[in-house]
Amino acid sequence: MTEPYPFIPFAIPDIGEDEIAEVTDSLRSGWLTTGPKTRRFEEEFASFMGEGCEAIAVNSATAGLHLALEAIGIGPGDEVITTTYTFTATAEVIRYLGADPVLVDIDPKSMNIDPECVVAAITPRTKAIIPVHFAGLACDMAAIFAIARKHGLKIIEDAAHALPATSGSQLVGSLESDATVFSFYATKTMTTGEGGMIVTRNPDIANRCRVMRLHGISHDAFDRYTTTRPSWQYEVVAPGFKYNMTDLAASLGIPQLRKSDAFQRKRAELAARYDEAFSDLPLILPLQPPEGDIHAWHLYVIRLMDEAGTDRNSFIQQMYEKGIGCSVHFIPLHIHPYWRDRYEFKPEDFPHSFQAYRGAVSLPLFTKMTEDDQERVIAAVRDILA
Repeated sequence: MTEPYPFIPFAIPDIGEDEIAEVTDSLRSGWLTTGPKTRRFEEEFASFMGEGCEAIAVNSATAGLHLALEAIGIGPGDEVITTTYTFTATAEVIRYLGADPVLVDIDPKSMNIDPECVVAAITPRTKAIIPVHFAGLACDMAAIFAIARKHGLKIIEDAAHALPATSGSQLVGSLESDATVFSFYATKTMTTGEGGMIVTRNPDIANRCRVMRLHGISHDAFDRYTTTRPSWQYEVVAPGFKYNMTDLAASLGIPQLRKSDAFQRKRAELAARYDEAFSDLPLILPLQPPEGDIHAWHLYVIRLMDEAGTDRNSFIQQMYEKGIGCSVHFIPLHIHPYWRDRYEFKPEDFPHSFQAYRGAVSLPLFTKMTEDDQERVIAAVRDILA
């Protein structure tokens, strides 16, 4: 039997010899910043997404969301609808552009943005919607697309949790959204350490994101530094940003992407084992995807019921004392000081999000997790709640 971790972390990346070899190859090549590995990673990611998709690698999903919103023309005075039940990056990028996020509540079953709440929040200032695929379960994209078409709104998907989830049996990232943004942070379903990817079928959006990710320079730095002709000349066409991905990061991403389907299968197995083990406990377990769809299982989030006999904070402390790390996804935006004070929110303004937060615990779920590791987590949860 494999010896379990002395302390089981909430998440750790799954890095193997393939990743080490790719990074070593980049180090030996002398090309460390945006170069051939980044381009290769983009090409393979676009191919993974499907025909007609373009992929633009960036240094974080936050950067990707910012670039995508800028590319669709979001600016001062605009409103962008998103969920309060997300990480602050989803909303802060809207403020970067001088626009206002309009927060709405979640569907209490899926913990994803509620389409009915989206409709109720639309005003003449509304320009776009950012649905967030919470924990790896795709939002009700059919409903969101119908809303967007009816009201002439753009859609930028926050798919930080959603590789390789599907909606309507189609891969998230290949849908009809204006752009989709993935995260490759260390705890995500695949990783480049830090990093992200913008995916779009719109060549104008793709071109704008490429220019703006590197200082608004009109020619790709990779092309300028690898061409056999003099290429010192370039033009700055906009006040851009420094959002490019390095080849070292892309070197991790190339083998990670190839493993992403296998990673999803392992995560789904772990989630199913949790479901079975906790079925008789006073918990709300994660919603399963619709038949025929794939849940990415970035997170496994349980919610303590009132009859659990303990509150969320006490539960996490007891798990920690048993040598198990847990987390909370998410502290809703509307109770954070900045968002609360700027928009004068109260906790009860979004009752489903606030109620979900009060009981939510993210249990350890990672592909290097052994059966013994998971049995320790299950035993600890049952010891506290059963």
